[in-house]
Amino acid sequence: MSTANDLVTTEQVVLDQIKHEISNYDDVVDSAKMAVDAEKTMTLREGLRKYPRAVLWSVLLSTAIIMEGFDVVLINNFYALPQFAQKYGIQLPNGKYTITAPWQAGLSNGAQVGEIIGLCINGWSSERFGYKKTMIAALSMMIVAIFIPFFAKNIETLLVGEILQGIPWGVFQTLTTAYAAEISPVALRPYLTAYVNLCWVLGQVIASGVLRGVLTWDSQWAYRLPFALQWLWPAPILIGTIFAPESPWWQVRKGREDEARKTIRRLFSNPSDEEVENSVSMMVHTNAIEKTLSEGTSYWDCFRGVDLRRTEIASGAWMIQNLCGSAFMGYSTFFLEQAGLATSYAFDLSIAQYALGACGTLSSWFLMSRIGRRRLYLAGLFGMICLLLVIGGMGFISTSNSGAQWAIGAMLLAYTALYDATVGPVCYTIVGEISSTRLRAKTVVIARVAYNIIGILNSIIMPYFLNSTELNWGAKTGLFWCGFCCLCFVWTFFRLPEAKGRTYGELDVLFENKVSARKFATTVVDQFAGHGSSSTPPQNVEDYDEKKYGGSKNDVVHLESI
Repeated sequence: MSTANDLVTTEQVVLDQIKHEISNYDDVVDSAKMAVDAEKTMTLREGLRKYPRAVLWSVLLSTAIIMEGFDVVLINNFYALPQFAQKYGIQLPNGKYTITAPWQAGLSNGAQVGEIIGLCINGWSSERFGYKKTMIAALSMMIVAIFIPFFAKNIETLLVGEILQGIPWGVFQTLTTAYAAEISPVALRPYLTAYVNLCWVLGQVIASGVLRGVLTWDSQWAYRLPFALQWLWPAPILIGTIFAPESPWWQVRKGREDEARKTIRRLFSNPSDEEVENSVSMMVHTNAIEKTLSEGTSYWDCFRGVDLRRTEIASGAWMIQNLCGSAFMGYSTFFLEQAGLATSYAFDLSIAQYALGACGTLSSWFLMSRIGRRRLYLAGLFGMICLLLVIGGMGFISTSNSGAQWAIGAMLLAYTALYDATVGPVCYTIVGEISSTRLRAKTVVIARVAYNIIGILNSIIMPYFLNSTELNWGAKTGLFWCGFCCLCFVWTFFRLPEAKGRTYGELDVLFENKVSARKFATTVVDQFAGHGSSSTPPQNVEDYDEKKYGGSKNDVVHLESI
């Protein structure tokens, strides 16, 4: 961390540059201070009362993620559907049909390849044309792309369809998180960003229910109807998006402050002129800070200076979703079938598994607001380490022991509930708020690309771990993922900071001054220091208001800032 003298010198230089960026500097700062104070003292109830429209618009756009969660479960479970295998697979000597392992890997990874393409397009498009126009284009492409798998005559065409559908999914993955983070105040930010994960889980629940329903159908509609059901989502979301407001942060970055004022009026519930002006001033001031600290908004800027650390944190948080053993969650049905459970009942339990995930996501809203992101991540990883260790240990028991297989299936259900209460939803909140506002779209894209790359590796190695003709580790694979989960825990402890209750301007100051991840929650920050701010935290620890300034009076470090 910089010395006190370094900070004073830096503060004066940066202050002069910010004044150059903002013409009516004093008025903007005074208004921004009031907006920051209002956000930091806002409760959840006040946030819902003042920003009901922001909640509705964020929920609408995030609902697009249901389509991706739906298809992920769909395509992976189609391999076990006899009607699908007969249409697109090959016939075995025993007369049964199957999708070959290379084609299984190709179809599963095809969508992820398309997603990476979509992610890269979104990083450029959303910053140039705005979130709204990019979302409209992606939804329109989704409507067209669904026709390909629905009418596919062969497996090659099906693969093309998966890749093309993956492109808009890639846009949805990152745009929805960034949009939720930008139109919501601090009090609502964890709920609206974590809702993205809930949409993912809901898509999985719906897909599991649909597959259970068509399991006994003896026609091509057993797989064509689930594909067709994907048309239910994009059209109504597209219509809603046409009327949705643009992100006011994006409008401020583009110098469209008057448009930002109109947008804020649409997001607020009966705002006063002063509240609107304060909110715009906070955005202008934060944008000026970031322009001063890090010029440019290109992908390369995400790997320069303090933004490199922010990119690492966002990427690490999202990669952990795939490195902590989550690839195991989809195999609970496999172990339950080994225990002698009928396939239909195994599918019933898979529905229960995803329902547990939905309940877990809802519980994360309560937990995040009370114990924060960092502690919840650490607690979740520790719990998953224990569960994976138990699962791996039971893998040494013979597969003929039905009790052991039932126990493994039960542990995987518990793992799903824990994952979706901690790492699953919390990741979306971390990624949405940890990047700078000017580089948010591109940072989220890079992080999700890293996630998808690990996801592709997972889909390649898991069949080798479980296939009886390959490694045939079975539940012992839990020990492999337990090791990776331990590494994730270590990284989280040393590198993941706590952003609970912080405004974007405060996060900029913390990163610029290289504050340790373990000190983020207790470091007192004033982004207006040196401006005669009425919101400057008191030097006397006894007068420190934890609710207003964040952190703890038991461990206060006053940080001279920008």
